Amino acid sequence: MKIRKFLNCCFGASLLILLVNDYSLAQTVSVGTPVLDDYLRRAQLLGNVDSASSFMIRPLYPVEAFGIKYGFDLDSSVVDMDQSTVHTVFGKENQGKFFMMPAVAKFQYNSTYAFGVNDGAFIPNRGLQTILSPGAYLEYGSFSLQFQPELLIAQNKDYLGFPFEHQLSILYYYDYMNRIDMPEQFGEGSYTQLYLGQSSLRYNFKEYSVGVSSENLWWGPGRRNSLLLGNNAPGFIHFTANTRKPVKTMIGSFEGQVIGGFLKSSGYLPPWPDYRIQENNVLIPKPEDNKRFLSGLILTYQPKWVPGLFLGYASTSQIYRHDISAIGDILPVFNGRKKAENIVDPVQEKRQQFSSGFFRWMSQEGRFEFYGEYGTRDNDRKLNDFMITPESGRAFTFGFSHLMSLNKPDQYLQISSEMTQTGQTIRDDIRALNTWYIHEHVVDGYTQNGQVLGAGNGPASNVIFLEFAWVKDMNRIGFQMERIVYNNDYYYYRYEASKDWRNKYVDLVPSLIGDWKFGNILVNARLQYVNTLNYKWYLENSPDEYFVPGYDRKNFVAQVGLSYIFQ
Repeated sequence: MKIRKFLNCCFGASLLILLVNDYSLAQTVSVGTPVLDDYLRRAQLLGNVDSASSFMIRPLYPVEAFGIKYGFDLDSSVVDMDQSTVHTVFGKENQGKFFMMPAVAKFQYNSTYAFGVNDGAFIPNRGLQTILSPGAYLEYGSFSLQFQPELLIAQNKDYLGFPFEHQLSILYYYDYMNRIDMPEQFGEGSYTQLYLGQSSLRYNFKEYSVGVSSENLWWGPGRRNSLLLGNNAPGFIHFTANTRKPVKTMIGSFEGQVIGGFLKSSGYLPPWPDYRIQENNVLIPKPEDNKRFLSGLILTYQPKWVPGLFLGYASTSQIYRHDISAIGDILPVFNGRKKAENIVDPVQEKRQQFSSGFFRWMSQEGRFEFYGEYGTRDNDRKLNDFMITPESGRAFTFGFSHLMSLNKPDQYLQISSEMTQTGQTIRDDIRALNTWYIHEHVVDGYTQNGQVLGAGNGPASNVIFLEFAWVKDMNRIGFQMERIVYNNDYYYYRYEASKDWRNKYVDLVPSLIGDWKFGNILVNARLQYVNTLNYKWYLENSPDEYFVPGYDRKNFVAQVGLSYIFQ
């Protein structure tokens, strides 16, 4: 009954909004668009676009937020409406607008085993996989339709995943796999899937937009990782009410978004699903009715008295559809049921909840930004419990970026670094499986189509990232280095007694990167050498040898992204 009243109120509010007629272009720069996504943030540091936007709620609306005439032609060097044969305006007083969105093609190749994060619809894959994404944008009055589907084609070759080692390792491993939907491989043989991709249908009014979207979302200040929502998994269909540009008030500017949508499971199993220990299957099947509802809100604030400083808060909650019974299951603003640690709350236990506070400080004069995000799981701890042990159930990201002027005009050296930790540091949390992105009741975990929605390297991952790059306008050539520790909680959960560092699963990943603009074609390329130490935590000692190294492997990864901007 409460849910019905709430929906009626929302419907009435929507009708009231529709009575007002105001419009402007609502094109977005989709999260992960080759070249354009990184260029916009760099342009803000250089002072080429408005400094009021926090860059902590994406996708961005360049026309609204930065005054760019055509949202996908960021440097206004390609589109000429007088000469164009594909873009047009029509209707009374030119209220109608039609544009061809940039046609995007992405390619990824893994030589030995699956590797890759923050790559949208791409799956864990060995071999070649491709995403093709043409699109168009139509607007009339206050309504806009952005249609940009994504076609994924993957070779999906077989590869060695979690090894068959000891009974105990598999049993401990399935303590995690039974609490998350994260298969190593999506079936056998080639894999093809069509998604709605970066599409949306919206009603736009001044700074605000309401509608339905399947676009990837990115919440938080991180450049490399987001704790709550990033583009590591395919986008999901969701209702959204959001700002398109900062809303100015007497005390500063605000941005925000509220979403609600259903997540899908992959339908694929982890490795060794038929394995049995003492006549018991290690795999516990996921529920047949596994539709999950995800709701979330984010709010950012830019204080009027401190230019360049942005503060924010975000919260998400997911629950199985059949468990929805109250408003608190739909809107995360109502779901903070606080309790002592030794109290069991059957309502709260059905929800998987995350919240985070974050900041970003930017100086256009110094061409520098520093940012951080601190997140907690469950959202049920009382303030005094949090103050005593703030590290319990925590995850965090800190990073910076700086553009140093070179001797030649408009050329800079970009130095950036970021550190993300979701692995836990309290032994009781690790033993109780209080690990980020897995859950005791929502056993599909914090995933969409088998991939984590937040930090792409998965549960309990710890990452350090560093980049040096030469940049000029949209062009960038650089070197990156990354150290990734996978599921550090599992390492201590399984191997704490031995304390053998040869079981710690670590990737060392040097990368060469390049972005370049060739007229109306944008090219993004990345070549990576993945040096894996102790692959999948595997170690097999030999009684005849004093020291046996961990199982180390090598992988070569190539990624290419192309964007064709129609003139």
